[in-house]
Amino acid sequence: MVTWIFDLDNTLHDAEPFIFPEMNRLMTRYMATHLDMSEEQADSLRLHYWQRYGTTLAGLLRHDGVDAAHFLSETHHFPHLLRQLLPMRGMQAMLRRLPGRKILFTNGPQAYALAVLRGLGIAHLFDGVIAVEHTRLRPKPEAIGYRQLLKRYRLDPSRCIMVEDTHANLVTARKLGIRTVWLGRRARHGFMVDLALPALAHLPRHAKRRGWLISNNQK
Repeated sequence: MVTWIFDLDNTLHDAEPFIFPEMNRLMTRYMATHLDMSEEQADSLRLHYWQRYGTTLAGLLRHDGVDAAHFLSETHHFPHLLRQLLPMRGMQAMLRRLPGRKILFTNGPQAYALAVLRGLGIAHLFDGVIAVEHTRLRPKPEAIGYRQLLKRYRLDPSRCIMVEDTHANLVTARKLGIRTVWLGRRARHGFMVDLALPALAHLPRHAKRRGWLISNNQK
């Protein structure tokens, strides 16, 4: 039986309208306070670290020696999370239609990931979570988290399918032998992408067409 590996933000829910702007604001404020710089300088540095290292935290750890646990706690605190969550259309029905195990793999912290899963009403549909704390704070697309996931859940990569909105994260997965699904309006079939879909709700139908839902076809 196949194991589905899902990203979280902008894969299971739309983080663009509320979650990401608030997260960026919290990170900028944190950096301005703890690195003693203006908010304009902090915002520019936040974006630079994110573009260069995959996460702002990775840059802060490399150059500024911040306390990772404190940073994650302060920048992923959403008192109004339930009002801010926007589940992808058909998300719950899609997850129920997919046979096999489901693992969440996110660059976010575990507490945030679990809160979002609970808020979306889908925590019971997942068999595990790999968050940034489980990857030695080295985010996707670095390979360490992928290998940790495969090891922790004793997975054969050829029987796994990763669903993501970020192409770079899929490249690492494909190199390890994991099949890949790229989600989003800009998603395209091609380099390291087995399936490109504009919307999450289309996944079960296309997976069935490819024979991915048949356990004896996972070779």
